[in-house]
Amino acid sequence: MEPLPLSKAFTLIEPGPVVLVTTNDGQRDNVMTITWTMVMDFSPRFAITTGPWNHSWEALRDTGECVLAIPTVDMIDTAVGIGMCSGTDTDKFASFGLTRLQASKVKAPLIAECLANVECRVVEIIERHGIVVLDGLAAWHDSTRQEKRMVHAVGDGTFIADGEVLDRREMMRAKIPPGV
Repeated sequence: MEPLPLSKAFTLIEPGPVVLVTTNDGQRDNVMTITWTMVMDFSPRFAITTGPWNHSWEALRDTGECVLAIPTVDMIDTAVGIGMCSGTDTDKFASFGLTRLQASKVKAPLIAECLANVECRVVEIIERHGIVVLDGLAAWHDSTRQEKRMVHAVGDGTFIADGEVLDRREMMRAKIPPGV
């Protein structure tokens, strides 16, 4: 082993899936790219980290709802592009050719091009840390989509794509909730 600068330690843990978060402020839709996500338990409870520096923050805070849209590796340039511009001056749906689909439980749209979408309600915001706790209300999955590999941000401008699936379901059966 060799030393790693502590300032780079986050790159060892960050590689959660890149997520596109859609919001609707009552007048227009927006989408932002988030790489800081967390599954909180086996229920549909999630957390993302964001704050007032993102245009979507006010809509997320004020409406208490959003959609977590899961892009695949073929959408990496779209996801990065969305994260590199602001919804204050850009219609990201038009700029990146994203198709809005009506959600069933929230006003924020689903993204048709994504592998999956989860409609969410904000249950808590821990402003000191920029943590937004979300409960899933409805989930959608495109089983016909050919590309299913998700992309993970390392945090230094590089990304990792999902690879080989290693199946240990039988070994872990006692810990997996029924129906999963």
